[in-house]
Amino acid sequence: MAKRDYYDVLGVGREAGDGDLKKAYRRLAMKHHPDRNPDDPKAEQQFTEAKEAYEVLSDGEKRAAYNQFGHAGVEGNVGMGGGAGAAGFGDIFGDIFGDIFGAGAGGGRRGRSARGADLRYELELTLEDAVRGSDSRIQVPTLVRCDTCSGSGAKPGTSPSSCSTCAGQGQVRMQQGFFSIQQTCPQCSGSGRVITSPCGECSGQGRVQKRKTLQVKVPAGVDDGDQIRLAGEGESGAAGIPAGDLYVLMRLKPHPIFSRDGDNLYCEMPVSFAVAALGGNIDIPTLSGRANLKIPTESQSERVFRLRGKGVRNVRSGSVGDLYCKVKVETPVNLTRRQKEVLSEFEELTNGGDSRHSPRQNSWSGKLKSFFEDLVS
Repeated sequence: MAKRDYYDVLGVGREAGDGDLKKAYRRLAMKHHPDRNPDDPKAEQQFTEAKEAYEVLSDGEKRAAYNQFGHAGVEGNVGMGGGAGAAGFGDIFGDIFGDIFGAGAGGGRRGRSARGADLRYELELTLEDAVRGSDSRIQVPTLVRCDTCSGSGAKPGTSPSSCSTCAGQGQVRMQQGFFSIQQTCPQCSGSGRVITSPCGECSGQGRVQKRKTLQVKVPAGVDDGDQIRLAGEGESGAAGIPAGDLYVLMRLKPHPIFSRDGDNLYCEMPVSFAVAALGGNIDIPTLSGRANLKIPTESQSERVFRLRGKGVRNVRSGSVGDLYCKVKVETPVNLTRRQKEVLSEFEELTNGGDSRHSPRQNSWSGKLKSFFEDLVS
């Protein structure tokens, strides 16, 4: 008997995607499964036919061979087990029962957590504390183990008992014909235990809300966004389960003088017109104290000077960054009449912008002249 076209079997077009194939197969598998049709001799045949079609079309290589050569291209590769079809079959029905019974169906003891939740705390630091390191005291609101019941959730003098519904497994199994379904125990919610006499302090939860005080040692050189993990300092787990971790995230406060980029520091230093023109020495701040910077004669505004090794020591490699100081020439303000006269005299002595004294100004003037000439022409 000639085999039917696999696309016709599933009732989809040849351009059908994986989602369409899966949806079509689920519909046919549920409709024709032998356990649902014990009195229909054709049901098993139709079920097998749909499974075979899905096994081929859900596999990229097999589908390409089938599209080119038909059934001859996939003979001997269908129904071998362990391939895409077998996995696809399990996935199909896993999806079906996952939709009905929730994510816990078919799994192990998923109702139980391995440990309590992790927490995050943002710690604000000054640049100095981040560069040099510090010891900081923080207070973290969290769930901690109840001291009254030692985290068991049971009233002192009593203890939790094993759940009779699931025999302490946290899961119950339902069997119906072909299918075996495992889901979270509704009696104990997956814990495997039942508390008949709950603790009055924590109401049977084994945890209470408190603000926990911790000492955090911040290593020298941390940067904004770095984090420190404090193992076991997170939220306490229910019913004596170990606590999670606390992640302390570093946040640097703005600094009035310096900005930071990695291991390097940056600052701006205002200098007078006279110092920029004649040169001189100025004191500049660093995180380790004052440093003397020599300003060469005829220095222009925005010139950057580099001070090696005056930056931040890297917390991982130990290498030290640099300090970059940008000179900002300050125009004098609130001039007296005599100061204005001296400046006017200075302007005349420099011939009102002689190219020898103001090369940038004359270069700019030349560019403007060419620009306007091009506009006119």
